[in-house]
Amino acid sequence: MALPPLDERTLPAVVLPDLDRQPLDQALSAVQALVDQHGHLVVVSSRAAPPGVERRLHTIRSLLESDRIALFRPDLPPLGLAVLARQLRQLASCDLSPGVLASAGRLLTHYIHAGALLGSVARLDRVPVGLKSHAKSWVPGSHFAVLAHPEPQLVKLGPAAALAGPEFGTWMLVGKGQLQSDWVSATLAKQWNVQGLRETVPPAESATWWGTNKLVEFATFLPDLSVLYQLVTSVRQGSCHWCGIDVIGDRCVFCSATPPLLENQLPAG
Repeated sequence: MALPPLDERTLPAVVLPDLDRQPLDQALSAVQALVDQHGHLVVVSSRAAPPGVERRLHTIRSLLESDRIALFRPDLPPLGLAVLARQLRQLASCDLSPGVLASAGRLLTHYIHAGALLGSVARLDRVPVGLKSHAKSWVPGSHFAVLAHPEPQLVKLGPAAALAGPEFGTWMLVGKGQLQSDWVSATLAKQWNVQGLRETVPPAESATWWGTNKLVEFATFLPDLSVLYQLVTSVRQGSCHWCGIDVIGDRCVFCSATPPLLENQLPAG
């Protein structure tokens, strides 16, 4: 998920490969070194990663007894998540506090449209798929355009095929897997009036997330750092009542505390 930077200000990503396969003491040392070096750590991981990765991350956070490690696993396809991780790296060069930067991930998720063109939906279980679509997926040559976020959509590819896209200006990133088709870059990008298009290799988790490696994954995003910064700083900030860190939203991303109920909000009885 470590995409190349869009500009010279984008901070590099730190990749933690095979975290669930390393000896625990080695993984602990690696994460502790990052916390010591940077002060706070925002870990972005895919829900398509092996279950052992999530367990290892929670184990490390617990053993280090640290409220300076935020674990962020939004329900985005891998390429959309990679885009979001890069946006956080862009914002990390600004004067945002660690809590606000980590909280920004939830906010920016709403501005990402992510999906894929698939050669089959027979094994797709992350987007609602009807029996009719499943039956059609066995027909040789059938392709399906799928939007996973923000609102699930699935259409069989044809002359009139279309997906509801963003209502604001975006760029599109396209990850070409083993499906030979230019529909995304030639047709969908035009339908969505994207302002720029770049290609990359799909993330390693893409085939697992989509249930097939015959895909062309895509994600649209806001590329301009000044726009991202304005979005984040326009949201009201508050302090976590538990750990004191500045956050946006109703849940602290570092200690997971939520605002206490006010007296008039307490349940009756």
